[in-house]
Amino acid sequence: MFETAARRYAKYRVYRITLTELAALSDRELNDLGLSRSMIRGLALEAAEKFAEA
Repeated sequence: MFETAARRYAKYRVYRITLTELAALSDRELNDLGLSRSMIRGLALEAAEKFAEA
């Protein structure tokens, strides 16, 4: 049970860190990466899911 909670928390941390870092970028920086602000949440979720699979 503790292991499951630890994995969930680690996944949540990856989501929050990714979300925070992408949100801190300017619109111009996001555009340079080929991203839009509306994509940030989905990308953070994707990063967390990939982390959970590893």
